[in-house]
Amino acid sequence: MTVTMTAPAQAWVETDWPDPPAWVAAEWPQDVFAVPGPQRAADVDLPDVRQWIRWLGTQEVFDVGDLRLEEASARCIELITALEKLKAATAAAQARVSERFDLLQRQLQTDAGVPARRLGEGVGAQVALARGESPVKGGRFLGAAQAWVREMPRTLEALAEGRLNEWRATLAVRETACLAIEDRRAVDEDFGKLLAARKTMGDRTITAELRRMVYERDAEAYIRRIEAAVKGRRVTSRPALDGMAYVTGLLPLQQAVGVYAALSQAADSARAAGDERGRGQLMADTLVERVTGRPADRPCDVHLDIVITDHSLFAEDDTAAEIGDVGPVPAGWVRRMLGTIEDPDVRVQVRRLFRGPGATLMATKTAGRFFTRGLQHLIRVRDQHCRTPWCDAPIRHADHVVDHASGGPTDLDNGQGLCERCNHTKQLAGWAASVDPGPEHRVRWETPTGHTYDSLPPLGPGEGRH
Repeated sequence: MTVTMTAPAQAWVETDWPDPPAWVAAEWPQDVFAVPGPQRAADVDLPDVRQWIRWLGTQEVFDVGDLRLEEASARCIELITALEKLKAATAAAQARVSERFDLLQRQLQTDAGVPARRLGEGVGAQVALARGESPVKGGRFLGAAQAWVREMPRTLEALAEGRLNEWRATLAVRETACLAIEDRRAVDEDFGKLLAARKTMGDRTITAELRRMVYERDAEAYIRRIEAAVKGRRVTSRPALDGMAYVTGLLPLQQAVGVYAALSQAADSARAAGDERGRGQLMADTLVERVTGRPADRPCDVHLDIVITDHSLFAEDDTAAEIGDVGPVPAGWVRRMLGTIEDPDVRVQVRRLFRGPGATLMATKTAGRFFTRGLQHLIRVRDQHCRTPWCDAPIRHADHVVDHASGGPTDLDNGQGLCERCNHTKQLAGWAASVDPGPEHRVRWETPTGHTYDSLPPLGPGEGRH
């Protein structure tokens, strides 16, 4: 078997291991260190790469056999180190291929008459699908790949040689994003020298050193970046374990320190007055009271979408229910919650959507172009998040899987929930989608390169999870 690698990866194989242990040559494919031929993506033998994947997934990758415990332990560490470097080298190879794919797609779009301002649209989404990631992460990786290949060769070299992992190489791109190209290349040179001198830096140290280099290279650019970051302030919410949730505020430093200090002071005062709640509990309760204007022990006005089977609601079945973005919750907890909301000053809207055995959520068709509010609601409850494969972004649009202009009906079967970004991507030239209206509601996406990816909605209460 022959595996074609980039030059930096070849250098790692040849030089970064001082003396590859004898067991490597004996137990790994014999020609893994032989990298002949031109360094072109077209020369990579995909069946060989797939064979590597299968081989690495087997138990035969490492068998200690009759080795002494000490020697077997040492070999385990050597293999862990080697595989970690292999992951980094693979990330570097992916970056080079992704950057080349971007150039090829831009040329195809240019030939097709796409305006210059729109060149590159949809490329990050295709990279995301190929990597099995969300479009946001795919776009970030493509941007990092472009920066590594075109502007940060020393960082890319360190990644290919396994001296940086993908995340730390991404930190280098993120922290230098405010610089002009020439300044970024200069910082990349300095960063490469630092990596050669200090080989055990962690994430925080790397970030701090990069920020120092950026500031010393162009202080004004660094200050402008800080000032611009204020526009990104926001509050987000995401589910946590055991019926809890995180509410996170991204704030300017002074405001964040002030908010935390105020909550901390309120908690300390309450403790001094004899309140027996823990300090963290007091800070959380104070936050709720000051934001909502209600005591923390009284429910707030809420809207709940509960998907539940009839047996779970009425017959005390143990099948989990689903609540909005929270996900699965115990049916018993739902029954108790519905039975205890009695405060007349609290407005609670509960929409209970039932599933019968083997049944899907039902809705009627409409002859109109747009989904009705009720139909949009059912789509959101069924899909829970964006239906693009690997995208978990909140749903912003109710979309026709097969476009209405192409004869697609406006009904639940031909509907899907998408985030705004994915809905715009789906409208680009070369993208298409189709739907299997069966119980699974399988949506098949097709990209401009002809690759297909299937998407299924989350399983509902009582559905098989085999």
